[in-house]
Amino acid sequence: MNNIKLFESKKVRTHWDAEKETWYFSVIDVIEILTGSSIPKRYWSDLKKKLTKEGSEVYEKIVRLKLQAEDGKMRETDVADTETLLRLIQSIPSPKAEPFKQWLAKVGYERMQEIQDPEMSLDRARENWQKLGRSEKWIQQRMTGQETRNKLTDYWKESGVQKSDEFAFLTNIIHQEWTGLTVKKHKDFKGLKSQNLRDHMSEAELIFTALAELSTRQIAETEKAKGVQENAIAGKKGGKIAKDARLALEQKTGKKVVTKDNFLPPTKSKKKLDE
Repeated sequence: MNNIKLFESKKVRTHWDAEKETWYFSVIDVIEILTGSSIPKRYWSDLKKKLTKEGSEVYEKIVRLKLQAEDGKMRETDVADTETLLRLIQSIPSPKAEPFKQWLAKVGYERMQEIQDPEMSLDRARENWQKLGRSEKWIQQRMTGQETRNKLTDYWKESGVQKSDEFAFLTNIIHQEWTGLTVKKHKDFKGLKSQNLRDHMSEAELIFTALAELSTRQIAETEKAKGVQENAIAGKKGGKIAKDARLALEQKTGKKVVTKDNFLPPTKSKKKLDE
């Protein structure tokens, strides 16, 4: 399970290994936070050489996992579990070291709570979106859409879809059918890179995404779709239902459902124009 955690509004890419019940954190993201470096990759490269020269065992415990990069693609990156990361932090002089250690402990404790009570994860997601300035109406729609998405992926798993690239393939079919854009082109249209597309959708985009995925699941269930190919057919049918609804709404309102709008902070150049 890959997702984003926030430390003082800074994003840290993470991976939860359910089998080992262990969090892994992107080393580059942590170094950027602790050092404030604009080139954290170079800092990490120099630190790795230093650790190797000193005979430290820390670097040997670093593993590589695929996390979403700035270009939106899944790329291998160095990650560390909590224990290794705590030892690594000792090698990085930073006034944020102690607050970050406390944050790590909090993340681990919260995960244990969420395993015992899954509803807590929803509460924390809501809290993070509130910190990012999302309205209560948007948050409710985002969470409703996520529930719809989860039910669809549960069906896919039960029907024989297993690999991550298969999930991405099916998701893209549904998305392209209702929007006319691939997921990547939709992200490009909104000016996104590593950000989660759904976190930058408008209320209307979230609603139509949910409609497409709800329709897909119900069609797949009715047709008893099995495997990737049969679910792909159901995905096109479900996506078309949302597409037809989108076109009907656009015809009535004269407004496009899919827009360039996002929740990214304004760039310096845009701020100057606004001033």
